[in-house]
Amino acid sequence: MQSYLLRDHKRGAKIETISRPTPKTGEILLQIHACALNFADLLMLEGRYQDMPERPFAPGMEVAGTVAALGPGVTGPAVGSRVAMFTGSGGLAEYGCFPAERAVVLPDATGFEAAAALQIAHGTSHLALTHRVAVQPGETLVVLGAAGGTGLGAVEVGRRLGARVIACARGREKIALAQKAGAHQTIDTQSADLRTRLLALGCCDVVYDPLGGDLFTAASRACNPLARILSIGFASGEIPPIPANHLMVKNISVLGFYWGGYLKFAPELVRNSLGTLFDWQARGEISPHISQTLPLSEVAAGLDLLRQRRATGKVVITP
Repeated sequence: MQSYLLRDHKRGAKIETISRPTPKTGEILLQIHACALNFADLLMLEGRYQDMPERPFAPGMEVAGTVAALGPGVTGPAVGSRVAMFTGSGGLAEYGCFPAERAVVLPDATGFEAAAALQIAHGTSHLALTHRVAVQPGETLVVLGAAGGTGLGAVEVGRRLGARVIACARGREKIALAQKAGAHQTIDTQSADLRTRLLALGCCDVVYDPLGGDLFTAASRACNPLARILSIGFASGEIPPIPANHLMVKNISVLGFYWGGYLKFAPELVRNSLGTLFDWQARGEISPHISQTLPLSEVAAGLDLLRQRRATGKVVITP
């Protein structure tokens, strides 16, 4: 089988032909039909990720495919089942062995590419908005970085939950993507002052922030009393200072959220959340935006799209 394998950080990863693995106790062997790329894959390849797998390894964190074999002690999903799962690594290969308990069986109407693409982005958005801040129908949800994979997921999930969604992104093309995802209103942060526009639109009850930096500060200054700010990540490269006095005066909460952490301390919440999202997708209520679909032979080009920030939505590799 073929795998995009990293043996040495100095030499970089390359496609190699290796033996098909055999599932161990508690594992399934998955024939991988789709693997969505993430910025974390780049960090792994550079040796800078917080949870590095042992070398040699293939990156690739979210996959979908067909169960090819069961390891000892595994009773399901049955061989031939169509499943999706968060793997952490190993997805950029034709086959991989992964914990059976992470597999979520897909509805017939959900394709492999969509299933791979929506797990981290939409999974983060759904669990954050339903479990962490419990967004309510009619509340105003402000989504920063709304044209990225996670941001578009938050727009779709927020609208599905009944929130009034204000999507914030840079440039007309990205604004158009957010509008297509269902945003009720948009703010082009390339040409508009975010705080001023939010104040004019009635302020915000929930802020979904995968960026950090100055936009976090601007959005926090346009919050209603009792607002909740979700700190999802720092794609801007800047971790913002949090003005505790401002939080106190308006009774605002800032909540950190790391989707991967739930896999360790509350995996059942992740499985239930993904099951809900796959059902929504099968009914056409959400649709992850996939900007590029590439074969395994072009995985380096796909990763370069992320590195140069030229991808909108998700890039999916089909081994």
